[in-house]
Amino acid sequence: MNVKSWWVTRKGGAGRGRRCWLCGRTISCHVRRQRCVARRDESKLSVPSAALELGLDLGSRAVSQARGSDELLAQTGAVSNGSVMSPAPNHADNNNDAKKVKLDTKNPGAPSRVIHIRNIPNEVTEAEIVHLGIPFGKVTNVLVLKGKNQAFLEMSDEVSATTMVNYFTNCTAQLRGRAVYVQFSNHKELKTDQTHSNAQNPSAQAALQAAQALVNQTDTQGGPNTVLRVIVEHMIYPVTLDVLYQIFSRVGKVLKIVTFTKNNTFQALIQYPDVVTAQAAKMTLDGQNIYNACCTLRIEYSKLSNLNVKYNNDKSRDYTNPNLPTGDPALDSALAIGAPNLNLPNRTGENATPTGMPLAGVTPTAAALGAAGIRLPGQPSPNCVLLVSNLNEEMVTPDALFTLFGVYGDVQRVKILFNKKDNALVQMSEPHQTQLAISHLDKMKTWGKQIRVTLSKHQTVQLPKEGQPDAGLTKDYSNSPLHRFKKPGSKNYQNIYPPSATLHLSNIPPTVDEEQIKDAFAHAGANVKAFKFFPKDRKMALIQLGSVEEAIAALIKMHNFQLSDSSHLRVSFSKSTI
Repeated sequence: MNVKSWWVTRKGGAGRGRRCWLCGRTISCHVRRQRCVARRDESKLSVPSAALELGLDLGSRAVSQARGSDELLAQTGAVSNGSVMSPAPNHADNNNDAKKVKLDTKNPGAPSRVIHIRNIPNEVTEAEIVHLGIPFGKVTNVLVLKGKNQAFLEMSDEVSATTMVNYFTNCTAQLRGRAVYVQFSNHKELKTDQTHSNAQNPSAQAALQAAQALVNQTDTQGGPNTVLRVIVEHMIYPVTLDVLYQIFSRVGKVLKIVTFTKNNTFQALIQYPDVVTAQAAKMTLDGQNIYNACCTLRIEYSKLSNLNVKYNNDKSRDYTNPNLPTGDPALDSALAIGAPNLNLPNRTGENATPTGMPLAGVTPTAAALGAAGIRLPGQPSPNCVLLVSNLNEEMVTPDALFTLFGVYGDVQRVKILFNKKDNALVQMSEPHQTQLAISHLDKMKTWGKQIRVTLSKHQTVQLPKEGQPDAGLTKDYSNSPLHRFKKPGSKNYQNIYPPSATLHLSNIPPTVDEEQIKDAFAHAGANVKAFKFFPKDRKMALIQLGSVEEAIAALIKMHNFQLSDSSHLRVSFSKSTI
């Protein structure tokens, strides 16, 4: 190392007014040939200790660890907070910060009741910062440094602060759609001087008063904006009431949950004791994925102010009243006489095990892994075989069923029953794909008949023995290149919709125009009502047919239709209309 970078000279015209690169002091502050003590004792620096909180390491650049996954149930361990590389220190700015904040120093990384929040949006308010802390305990002070995109939140005790930091280690905090990073402050308590006191900041004062009022609130009957409506989009894996409780109770106390299905979409109503906890849950969890790249939470406020729960079962739960009946007379009678060893739904929500991918730190059960399509050695395989009945014998073929059911999963084998040709067995690759097929295709009118789709008692579709006549009624598709979901977490899972009169077309070559596509569908017997290319991508288009039944028949005939020497059409159901 160059000696001149370690030693400074007090005298000399050329050096007057220059600053030491280690501590920022002017050269005139150093005794002649006295070694700078900045590296040995950071507390001696004239630069405020608050600069260290803002990620500044004088003389070097600091990089903190990267933030982990956004998925709510996919964490595998503790994850550090977000990454930032600090620029060269600006000591004038740091001295300005020293006027704003006076903090008692503490060992970095140690638990503290002061929490440091980074990467906040410029327009964020003190109330929004306070809302992050309310679910975890009493908030005693707040300071927002908007120019630095940072904030400090002081909790009443270290236990509350530790709970908050641990929670946001495994679940990304968000403010106005922006990820923010939550960590312990280097300081033991938050103090502000008279100029920047919260007594002079009405918004901070109001936020703290509101927080205090909520801490003293004991009402559990709800009120406006205490009930959240939760919609689960792209639900590839099962989502249960207990899964939702495990997620939403991490933000605050959950009072009641009611689940239901509407418009083929799984939804839930979740009630919190107060509006701020509900708002914190909405801000934190809206847009998050329960599992990797699927089961996305869309959250809005419900118009209801209180949920009326009559039964405690797998569809609804009142956590304030564990003595409600289950709604099953036999089960309730057994409960009344205290029958032991009953396999009851979890009544309190405590220690609930989700039937899907595990939460961080929760050991998955065999049933949970099976629901997610993961099988352990020696574990019996869940049923992946569907029984399809009331088919049109004149129209049905293994290839037709492969194409139709292939919209909802990868079909492995198809068998049309020899003695009852209006029935068929369809084997999917994963159990959740069978559920998708049942929910979307059962009771759909296909080839003039309303087909029924249920789980079969068979665990697999047997291929005919060699030399045994089969008349082409059984086919194996395990090596088909037409599977839509070969890759785990495939984006095709995000485009699964119920049968509709509008079809989504893709892989259209540039040489093929609208009239050619409409003619091809017309020759397949479809009545084309409308057609539209995507404005920014002419490889894709929407085509609207006369009815849902027509669209199902057209998809069966036109998927993988050869449009040119090297291009085959891809067809799926669309949620849009033209």
